[in-house]
Amino acid sequence: MKASSTSAKMDNANRAMFRTQVLTRHLQQQENNKTDINASVPASSNSLQQSICLQYSPPEARLEFDIKEMRKLVDGHHVEQRDWLYRLMNGNPELFGVKQRGDKKFASPDYNQSMEQQREITMKRILYMSKQGAFDGWLTLPGDQIDLKKFAILELCGAFDHSLAIKIGVHFLLWGGAIQFLGTKRHHDKWLEVTEKYGIIGCFAMTELGHGSNVRGIETVTTYDSSTGEFVINTPCESAQKYWIGGAAIHATHTVVFSQLEINGKREGVHAFIAQIRDSNGNVCPNVHIADCGHKIGLNGVDNGRIWFHNFRIPNENLLNSVADVSSDGHYISSIKDPDQRFAAFMAPLVSGRVSLASGAMYSAKVGIGIAIRYSLTRRAFSLATNGPEVLLLDYPSHQRRLLPLLAKTYAFSFASNFLKMLYIKRTPESNKIIHVYSSALKATLTWHNMTTLQECREAIGGQGLKTENRIGQLKSEFDVQSTFEGDNNVLMQQVSKALLSEFLSAKKRNRPLSRELGLEHMNNSSPVIPSQLTSSILRSTQFQADILCLREGDLLKRFAEEVSHYQAQGLSKEQTLTVTYQLAEDLGKAFSDLETFRSFVEVEENVYAGDLKNILGLLRSMYVMITIEENVSFLRYGYLSTANAAAVRKEVAKLCAELRPHALALVSSLGIDDTFLSPLAFNWIEANSWSAV
Repeated sequence: MKASSTSAKMDNANRAMFRTQVLTRHLQQQENNKTDINASVPASSNSLQQSICLQYSPPEARLEFDIKEMRKLVDGHHVEQRDWLYRLMNGNPELFGVKQRGDKKFASPDYNQSMEQQREITMKRILYMSKQGAFDGWLTLPGDQIDLKKFAILELCGAFDHSLAIKIGVHFLLWGGAIQFLGTKRHHDKWLEVTEKYGIIGCFAMTELGHGSNVRGIETVTTYDSSTGEFVINTPCESAQKYWIGGAAIHATHTVVFSQLEINGKREGVHAFIAQIRDSNGNVCPNVHIADCGHKIGLNGVDNGRIWFHNFRIPNENLLNSVADVSSDGHYISSIKDPDQRFAAFMAPLVSGRVSLASGAMYSAKVGIGIAIRYSLTRRAFSLATNGPEVLLLDYPSHQRRLLPLLAKTYAFSFASNFLKMLYIKRTPESNKIIHVYSSALKATLTWHNMTTLQECREAIGGQGLKTENRIGQLKSEFDVQSTFEGDNNVLMQQVSKALLSEFLSAKKRNRPLSRELGLEHMNNSSPVIPSQLTSSILRSTQFQADILCLREGDLLKRFAEEVSHYQAQGLSKEQTLTVTYQLAEDLGKAFSDLETFRSFVEVEENVYAGDLKNILGLLRSMYVMITIEENVSFLRYGYLSTANAAAVRKEVAKLCAELRPHALALVSSLGIDDTFLSPLAFNWIEANSWSAV
């Protein structure tokens, strides 16, 4: 008992001593705070300021080329309209989620909102933009005057929120585009102006539960009742329900329905019809059933829905009849006799959507790479010497290798998307097939690049990439849909290869040179010869780069033709042959896309005067080609490069990384993304995460 009592007294003494020490330190701290009259931070945070710890330092700016001029090249068009929309969004903080973080403001949707809230605020944003004139002329002005402006606005909307861009695109490019391209004057007069003013809201009912990429196989059936002069639309089975229809769940009042047209018991193939699915009060029309597709991994601002039709009647005039028509007494009329050509004409509205997806993907990639590179220019980790300073992330060769090739690709693909947009606005009825091939190839390539870039950038910023406010992780979820939206990317690449094969075989059969339409004219000459030993100067020459990319495309096309011929000689049908030759088809599709991207880059470069801007473009072009060669196994698989030369290419990538490193900040600053569309991590991430910011 005595020992226990002594121990208790000592414990009490120790506690008293500890409390005295804490109190003394507290009083000393208070005194220090009182005398520190120049303190710029609250006293409660002074203890944090007195420690020696990592301080934020703005990245060093090395400006050896004109950022504004570079941005004009990257954006390609409508720079002023893009800046106008930045100002419009930043000028309405409540609607566009503009919030202060540290010493800067950032605009971003609130992805913590419920699906229902995201849908409603997306619609509010659209109506606000409409009132501000953002969509004036989109459907009532000639395409060559307005199409590029559409793409510019949609690209920037997607950089803010993919749901916003998709919901606008469905209304204007798909619903509105179907009326423009598949309808005639009676449809234009009735529907275009009211659509442009959002007097009605349209959607695009093509995809079904049982059929997505295979549009020819859709099962919705429309018959003609000559006794009443009406078409009757039916969903004959559950797999025929229209599925993933953007806008259908809540907001759309009208839709374009793609269905099999049946006249007097004969199927005439897929046709398009206008159907009103809701009245002016938002009530679903009789004989139409609509259900919600539910919550998604992203894009929850778009109200995707499902639609069933049960003996749903529409007037004869609601057939979009630019391709085919039905007379009042029930006779089918079309100037296009070939069913394949007729079907291709009905796919026309998808082209503008694919062009928009390709260009929009680049803006998302710009946001991701801009955030990751800016962070890597201010974040330090580890030291290379005992007690030495920590090293900036982007000064590590391994980190350069992660991000700078993606930056070069983003530049290259931005030029390719601008080329695609110009090809689209200069379209003619005769060029529809060509635009289909290019839009399919570049939609697949650019949306794949976007997802690859976002994933690498997410990893490159570590755990910060998991925070929604830092955008990159959320962008991955929001843009994932693009790989299958408006055409599965792998299917699109096979369509590209089929088109190239058709062009090649046609020229061979007629014994005529290959034309420039699909860029195959290089095959009229002998195959390029690659030097046995590749030096740095050779690798960076435009001639070598063109030669290696042309060699790859030409050889793969010949191999593809030979393999198809081989299987057909064994008795396989054309369809079976194309199924078993898919590996070569995929390689060929990528080769086509890479070569056309290179050509678009060279075209931009050739129009720039000699100087710093031209020099940096040369570095970016060489990096694009080198990383394309290094990452694509076909260059080794088919013997276009020896293993020694492949090793030389890899070394060249490292050299180019080191040369691009000093220009990293200037290059991401030239991408045309307003600071508010980036994230706190791209700037003073310490201040943005300080106690005073909580």
